[in-house]
Amino acid sequence: MNYLSQSWLIDRRHAFKALGTFIALPMLECMIPLRAGAEETATAAPRRSAFIYLANGVHSLNYQITTTGKNYQFSRSLKPLEKHRSVITPISGLHHPGSLSHHHNCINVWLTGGKLGPSDKNTISVDQKMAEITAQHTRFPSLEVAITQDSLAWTADGVRLPAMRRCSKIFAPMFAGPKGGIAAQRRALRRKGSVLDDNLAEVRRLGKQMGSGDKGRMEQYLTSVREAEIRTRRADAWLDTPLPAVSETDRKRVDRDIADTMAGDYFRTVYDLMVLAFQTDVTRVATFSLGGEGQAIAIPEIGITESRHQLSHHGGDMGYMEKLTNYDKFAIEQFSYFLTRLSETRDLGGKPLLGSTMALFGSGMSYGHSHGNANLPLVLAGGSDLGLKHGQHLDFNRQAKDFQGYALDADGALTTAHYQLCSRPANPDAYLSNLLLLMAQRMGVETDTFGDSNKVVAL
Repeated sequence: MNYLSQSWLIDRRHAFKALGTFIALPMLECMIPLRAGAEETATAAPRRSAFIYLANGVHSLNYQITTTGKNYQFSRSLKPLEKHRSVITPISGLHHPGSLSHHHNCINVWLTGGKLGPSDKNTISVDQKMAEITAQHTRFPSLEVAITQDSLAWTADGVRLPAMRRCSKIFAPMFAGPKGGIAAQRRALRRKGSVLDDNLAEVRRLGKQMGSGDKGRMEQYLTSVREAEIRTRRADAWLDTPLPAVSETDRKRVDRDIADTMAGDYFRTVYDLMVLAFQTDVTRVATFSLGGEGQAIAIPEIGITESRHQLSHHGGDMGYMEKLTNYDKFAIEQFSYFLTRLSETRDLGGKPLLGSTMALFGSGMSYGHSHGNANLPLVLAGGSDLGLKHGQHLDFNRQAKDFQGYALDADGALTTAHYQLCSRPANPDAYLSNLLLLMAQRMGVETDTFGDSNKVVAL
C-alpha cells in the first residue's frame, strides 16, 4: 500500500487495534491528512536545533570573556568564532544546581537539568522534548552521535538513547536504500516483532519476585525495549517514502569512515552529516558528544596524545594547560566550521540554514581540575529566523548583585582566583535550564518550565 495515498491514513485508535499492543505510538506522518502536511510545509520553515558537548570543561583562564555587551573582546580560545560575531552569543555564569555536587553527572544532566542522586532517574532531555514536536514531520525523530557510547539524549522515562559513531553507519539509514530492497527491509523489521508484548506475561511474573532495585532496572530495560519497538514501527511506516536525493559531492563528503588519528576530519564529517540531515529534513534535532568526562579522545594530529580528561587535571602543569587551550581552540574551530556550513547551505526555501537552526556548544563542567560545575562555557548560535538576537556577550556573572568583577592582573589577564568562580556560582539563580527553556519555546514546545528552570532567558 502506498504510504502517500490518502487510503493509508490511520488514526491512533486504529493503530492500537491493528498492532494489538499497549505501547503508545509517536505521532507519525501516516496519521496526518496529506493536506495538513502540505500546509505545515507551505506556511512555516522547519525549526531545527543542534547540541554539541565538550567534556571536562575548558582552560578557563584562556576561555573566559571578561568584557560584556556588544563590544566584547574574544578570548584566545574563542577567537575562531570571531567571524561569526553577528550570529553567536557567548554566555557566562549559568549552571545546573543539581550537578554542583555530582561532577560525574555533568554530561548526563547537561540537556535535562535533572537532579541525579544515587537512586534517581534522569528526566527528559531538551532535544527529545523538541523531538516530540518535530518528529511528526521527519523520517527520524532525532539524530544522536557520540565519540563514545554515551549520547546526550534522554527519554521521558529517563533512559539514555543509543548513539552512533561511524559516519557510514549514520549515513546509510538516512540516505542509502535498504540492502535487498524495501520488501526485505520490511520483513526484517517485522521479524523483530514486539519483544515486550510476546514476553509480557513472563515479565509480570518475574516482577512479583523482584526487589525494588531489580524492579527499577527492569523498568529501565522495558522502557528501552519500548523505544526500540516504536522506532522499528516508525521505520516500517516510512519505508514507502522515497529517501532524499543526495548529490555525489555530498555523498563523497560524508559516506566514509575516518581514522581516530584525524579528529578534525571526523568532527567536520559529522557536522556535514548534520547539515545534510537538516537540509533534506530527515530530522530537525541532533546531538553530538565529543566524548564523556572520562572518555574524550586525544588529538594526535595537533600534537595532543593525552586524553582530554588527563589534560583537564593539569595540576598547574604549564605544558598540559597549553595543550588544553589548544584542544579547546581546536574543538571551537570545528564548531566554527559547522556554523559556516549552516550559513552557506540553503534551506528548501532558499534561506541559509543557520537562520532556522539553533546550535548550542558547551560543557556541563567549567574547570576540570577541581570539577568546577559553575560558570559553564556556552555559546549559542543561529536561530535568527526564530527570533534570537545575537552579537553580545551575555554575562550572568555581572548580573549578580555581589559580583566584584573578574580576577585580573595588572596586564588584564585572568588570575587563578578565577577558578573560584568556576566552582561556586556568582549568580545562584542563573540556571542553564533557563536557556534550554528558551530554545524549547523557540522550537514550538508549549511550556513555561523545563528541567529545574526558574525563568526563561531573554535573548
